[in-house]
Amino acid sequence: MKTLLLSVTALLITAFQVAAFDTRASAAFVLDQTTGTVLLNKNAKEPLPPASMSKLMTLYMTFEAVADGRLTLDETLPVSQRAMDLGGSTMFLNTRDRVTVEDLIRGIIVLSGNDACIVLAEALSPDGTEAGFARMMTARAEEMGMMNSTFTNSTGWPQAGHRMSMEDLAILADRLITDYPTYYPLFAEREFLFDGRAPQNKRNRNPLLGLGIGADGLKTGHTQEAGYGLVGSAKQGDRRVIFVITGLDTVAARAEEAEKITTWAFRQFVEKEVATSGTLITQADVWMGNQTTVGLTVQDDLSLLVPVVGANTVNAFAEFNGPIEAPIEAGQQLGELVVEVEGLPETRHPLVADRAIARGGVMPRLRAAVTVLLRDYAGISTQGTM
Repeated sequence: MKTLLLSVTALLITAFQVAAFDTRASAAFVLDQTTGTVLLNKNAKEPLPPASMSKLMTLYMTFEAVADGRLTLDETLPVSQRAMDLGGSTMFLNTRDRVTVEDLIRGIIVLSGNDACIVLAEALSPDGTEAGFARMMTARAEEMGMMNSTFTNSTGWPQAGHRMSMEDLAILADRLITDYPTYYPLFAEREFLFDGRAPQNKRNRNPLLGLGIGADGLKTGHTQEAGYGLVGSAKQGDRRVIFVITGLDTVAARAEEAEKITTWAFRQFVEKEVATSGTLITQADVWMGNQTTVGLTVQDDLSLLVPVVGANTVNAFAEFNGPIEAPIEAGQQLGELVVEVEGLPETRHPLVADRAIARGGVMPRLRAAVTVLLRDYAGISTQGTM
């Protein structure tokens, strides 16, 4: 059952259409983390070469290992020949080193160290190999809802079958920020000079850090196959935006596109409070209860993200299956408030019972029985008569 809520539409304020961001990236995904609103989706479910952006999965699994005690930040790990020899972005580790987990984490975040990834992968792998760790990564990603990700290594090094979608990378970024707030500030670290070994490789490659636009993460990536990409996040006021882009032609193009997307996401949308917890949205008929209706309310304070320019109205309606059979508990979810803003995906928000409704006595049950008989044998519609 859908109930159009004109009064709720009025509460939602007049909203507006926004022009979609015309990104040069081959694939992109932009999420307003605060409201869960998807602002841009371009080929976002397509599994693509993620380059070093997939190092975020290695970091997530490392944070998990520290959290559950399999690793400690001050623990030192040995460096294998494979870790030393891989090449690419590096901390310049060698097989004589034993490196703390904390330094390895910073080496991945700031220096994009392939060697650091392999050291951690081999330490956490069930069989001591990077390939074994990659299988763990794939299984864990699926558990996290990242259904378009398959890992064959810990680094993002070009390899057949190593793929992630931009949507999956956004899911991963969201989880890193939400699950590990203690470690997230490391992503804003702009320099890390490990043991004085590589002055030429001490700067974070994230082009948004230090621009004054709230950017504080997360990871760049580049290979010839993937092009230039970035998993980025920025916070302004109470809003946080996560975005993922890939397939740019140059470092400069990546930097320019990332800044444009960040600016667009904050300037072209505004968060509006719609209703506070307990606000009555509509009422539903009750079947066989000691009361004939129950109020449907929003479970939590509800804010929506709406465009700031244009001239189109928000539509909102309650969706539930009614009449609702008693007994009903206070706070029980009975339906959803569906909100449609032109140019954005619809959003759904739980609607819950505003009070408990007990099962009725003899008379409500008798009325219900008569209603069923009339409906089944006489073909008479009695909806809403109880």
